Amino acid sequence: MAAAIPFLLYAYEYGPPGGAAGVPGEQTCIQIGCHTGTVNSFGGNVSVTFPGGLTYTPGVKQHLVVTVTDSAQKRFGFQLTARLASSSTTQAGAFTPGADGYTQLVCGFDLASVPPQTSCPALEYIEHTLKSYQASPVVSSFEFDWTPPSTNVGNIVIYVAGNAVNGDLQPTGDHVYTANYTLTPAAAGATPTITDPNGVVNGAGFQSTIQSGSWVTIFGSNLATNTRTWTDKDFVNGQAPTSLDGTSVSINGKPAFVYYISPTQLNVQAPTDSSTGTVNVQVTVSGSGSNTVSANMQAFSPAFFMFQANNKNYAIAQRNPDYTLIGPSGVPNTVKAKPGDVIILWGTGFGATNPAVPAGQPVTGAPQVTTAPTITIGGVTAQYISAVLSPGAVGLYQVAVTVPSGVTGDVPVVASVSGAQSPANVFLAVQ
Repeated sequence: MAAAIPFLLYAYEYGPPGGAAGVPGEQTCIQIGCHTGTVNSFGGNVSVTFPGGLTYTPGVKQHLVVTVTDSAQKRFGFQLTARLASSSTTQAGAFTPGADGYTQLVCGFDLASVPPQTSCPALEYIEHTLKSYQASPVVSSFEFDWTPPSTNVGNIVIYVAGNAVNGDLQPTGDHVYTANYTLTPAAAGATPTITDPNGVVNGAGFQSTIQSGSWVTIFGSNLATNTRTWTDKDFVNGQAPTSLDGTSVSINGKPAFVYYISPTQLNVQAPTDSSTGTVNVQVTVSGSGSNTVSANMQAFSPAFFMFQANNKNYAIAQRNPDYTLIGPSGVPNTVKAKPGDVIILWGTGFGATNPAVPAGQPVTGAPQVTTAPTITIGGVTAQYISAVLSPGAVGLYQVAVTVPSGVTGDVPVVASVSGAQSPANVFLAVQ
């Protein structure tokens, strides 16, 4: 215990030991003695934001945000833990610090150990770091992940203590706030179901073939419990997520990378796979597996991403070099292409590249496809310039061609690669 005494005097700007989150039977920073005063008496507060409300789904990670508010203070910290409502001495789930370095894991109640710890044998806490204390501008909100227990354990209580300090590294003049939240188990959802047939299609052209490393759309019911796309926070070590809020997809037994979820539609990047032919696809939501549906995986499945206008599908294309979107009359912020313009068409399914890029990783550089496509615009072969995976994106191709002379109006644009052809009902507006 003697080693802890100097730390108590300096207000734990690097983060307190475990056991200061306000759990019944444990102590706050006021009771420990690192800060003086009374709790919840200074006009500020501490709060926690839960993405799905005050519920949890067993085993499904949640991204939590703690915010400490006090207009009179200069620096902020916190400590939070999760316990079973039936036993405040029993840990509920596990914490993962955020990638920004502003949060860390600590164990209770080792006053002699300076955080962070990498794992805890029993009780664990998440809290601020010295980096967050020293950051400029001042950090008052802290983000991290919490994974609930893998089974339904009944209600869970989140305990949190926030500290708003004057920054003088002394125990006086600081304000401590506490709060707690009771989370109930989410109601069991209906079984996810993939539409069969035609429930697994190319993510751009919606044709029946899919390709390794390219975009796939899945239609059905009960495919997710909410609606969202991935964010930067969902990437771990530069890798795209294979699960969003409990929804995951396997294609030929391998995990796909989940970009968009909703109850009726998913958009995923197919995993790297050399297989061709019939493959099985299954969706899992919070541990509940869907029916298994067959899909046709091929080496090429070219298609252009589209938008709808005037009851037609138009290829998403931009004019080079100003990147103005190309579209028909009446669509705001678009222009028509002209013969001789170099345009960039955005698509998926254009095959392998050199160098190869594993699925789920943002592209470095602009690797060229190994088999050049043929692009026709209005039935006339366009001058091919390049087809590459888009730098910084995931599984997105950009195809550059020159609009041929002699075409005008809303004309079909079609890509062909080694006998595979993109859908024919996609148009380009040419003046």
